[in-house]
Amino acid sequence: MSHPLTVAAIQMDANPAGRESRLQKAETLVRAAASAGARLIVLPELFNVGYTYADSNYERAEPFNGPTVTWMRRLATLLNVHLAGSLLLLHEDEVYNALLLLAPDGRYWRYDKIYPWGWERAYFRNGRDITVARTDLGDIGMLICWDSAHTDLWQRYAGQVDLMLIASCPPQVSNPTYHFANGATLTFDEMGPLLRSIKGADRAVFGEMINEQAAWLGVPVINSVGCGHIETHLPNAKGSLLAMALLSPRLLPHLSQAEEVVMACDMTPGCKVVDGDGRILAQRSQAEGDGFALAAVTLAGQRPQPTVPQPVTRAPLLSYFISDVALPLLTAPVYRQGVRRAWGERMAPFTATARWAAAGVGLGTAVVFALGYIFGRARR
Repeated sequence: MSHPLTVAAIQMDANPAGRESRLQKAETLVRAAASAGARLIVLPELFNVGYTYADSNYERAEPFNGPTVTWMRRLATLLNVHLAGSLLLLHEDEVYNALLLLAPDGRYWRYDKIYPWGWERAYFRNGRDITVARTDLGDIGMLICWDSAHTDLWQRYAGQVDLMLIASCPPQVSNPTYHFANGATLTFDEMGPLLRSIKGADRAVFGEMINEQAAWLGVPVINSVGCGHIETHLPNAKGSLLAMALLSPRLLPHLSQAEEVVMACDMTPGCKVVDGDGRILAQRSQAEGDGFALAAVTLAGQRPQPTVPQPVTRAPLLSYFISDVALPLLTAPVYRQGVRRAWGERMAPFTATARWAAAGVGLGTAVVFALGYIFGRARR
């Protein structure tokens, strides 16, 4: 038989801060959601440290028995809730962006982000497998942020879950302002038609796309996000700006200032609870800041199976090339260097897969150049 479940998606300021202060803030929000009746509570991506592209991320990774997981386990037991959130997890010789779901009895489930967005690949490596958490609440599928833009992952969960949870912290990287040391600024609107064509991709993914995929799966979806405005430097900034300059020549005069460039943007709206028909039951706007969206969802008595074709992606194809191919290829070597500085030379071993990835940097750059050249000629 179908049954109701009260759930909460938590929204927290995305700006980085000390782990202790962020865990204190998170505990206040989790306790409030539990007091309001939530039995499943989802914290944002990297809720324990905040979101930035900085070398400090390497030291912020922690093992499974570290302070964040210990905190999550204690709170889940104390409040008798299932508690989820993602952190930079130090596991063996790699760092992962791991989404953990902790049950009150100490059981846990782990999902590693499969599609790091672009520059994120400088701080953790990608996972490979989906996770279906067989909990007392039901069978729960798990995703992290940009993973939700990939229809192949939604498809892998089809017919296997009663509910989906997503921990997100998406900056509006498709609507940034780049600040240079000489005082100059550039926005996507000023950087030519190719980059302008992907403006708003993140809002589409965390807006209608999640709603549509929920309706296709026929299961509720809980999505947490970070909020606020962030300003951050970029990993491999010179390589990144050079790659983007092949799509937008207006960046070329700024390459000498690449290492000092600061990307500023707002976070993407999307803190919400969506029912199995794609209807938003509760949501929290960015302007409301820290807090949570609370709703009672209905879990079907029989696991839903999609009955119609899967909705297509809401993001432009170019955004996938930039986020999944070009920028990860440029930043994967940054990850290896940084994690070895922080945790020793045994980290991030140079496997055959890594060698192929390194070779792909040149190929990816060549493809970006070809796109820019072809588009440029077509515009003449």
